[in-house]
Amino acid sequence: MSRHRGAHPADIKLFGENCLGDLRLGVSDLSWLLSRGYAATASLKLVGDRYRLRERQRLAVARAACSDRQMTQRERSRIPIAGIKDRPLLLDGFNLIITIEAALSGGVLIACRDGCIRDLSSVHGSYRAVDETEKAIELISLALLKYGPASGTWLLDKPVSNSGRLAQRIREMSEERGWPWQVEVVMDPDKLLRTSDAIAVTSDSNILDQAACWINLNRLLIDEFVPNSCPNACPNAWMIDLGSNHGRNPE
Repeated sequence: MSRHRGAHPADIKLFGENCLGDLRLGVSDLSWLLSRGYAATASLKLVGDRYRLRERQRLAVARAACSDRQMTQRERSRIPIAGIKDRPLLLDGFNLIITIEAALSGGVLIACRDGCIRDLSSVHGSYRAVDETEKAIELISLALLKYGPASGTWLLDKPVSNSGRLAQRIREMSEERGWPWQVEVVMDPDKLLRTSDAIAVTSDSNILDQAACWINLNRLLIDEFVPNSCPNACPNAWMIDLGSNHGRNPE
């Protein structure tokens, strides 16, 4: 059983340099369709079939794309990291931890159109801690505490197995190190993150479209904290840029 959340065995081939052109075109095409009101599922199938994308490639394209309206709205509601000083935070626990686990263990990360960094992992109703879990919690905490929030509440999905164990470990680490965190295991964290006045710490696109305000913490972590945490074993996370405008508009 894997003790890491690293790359899928097929990822070297699926996300190699020779595949990036079609993946970027797929993101551009899908974003164009979404911007004009076409249904997401049908649009992804159309784009995926056009470029003959495999399942994980389609997942990457779907996570990287967004409509023009979504991109504008997310930019308007995003606040700089320094804006968390003396303010309460709501942390999307699994969303944050899994992405940083993937970064620390060499998993594929996607630089998306809205500026967020997303991974290709999914808990699918079950979560298992890996060797990088505690390091991920530590990096997330240190990055946030550098900017002086008043408090932070980690939200974990109650329906996901082992969420209680993860919550207990975050509580223990917070008590040991004096971090101002609380942890709640709730049925629907997404609803709380979408409706709260607190700053949302997440890259979940479904939350970003409705959150009052949010910070792009994963970008900061991947750019600064992950490379500095393990300069020998992991000088750079494996990130592919699918979100930039590479000079082509859909016809």
